[in-house]
Amino acid sequence: MEREILENIKRIHASADLVYKSGDYTSATILYFKTVFSTIDLILLKSNGKTPKDHTERFRMLEGSYPKLYEFLDKYFKIYRDTYSISIDKEICDKLKKDVNKIIREHRIEI
Repeated sequence: MEREILENIKRIHASADLVYKSGDYTSATILYFKTVFSTIDLILLKSNGKTPKDHTERFRMLEGSYPKLYEFLDKYFKIYRDTYSISIDKEICDKLKKDVNKIIREHRIEI
């Protein structure tokens, strides 16, 4: 399962970068969120031996074990929900992209 999640991270991140380059910041933002959700799931799988079944469980699992990741998701989750109803501008997408890449680097995930 670990390998499948890693491949998913690579694929979605590459897609996010392509969409970002096209100027579609809302879709890129969605894909960067999918990247970070998969990244967090990989981190949780490695440390706890299981992945969350939904966003609520992901938050619960992070809260005690990974407070920085919990704070990151808590800070950005409203933006993720906003992608369903409003356009996301480049500035917001850039900040998310930077932070997602930082998480990937800090957790030594090879993409």
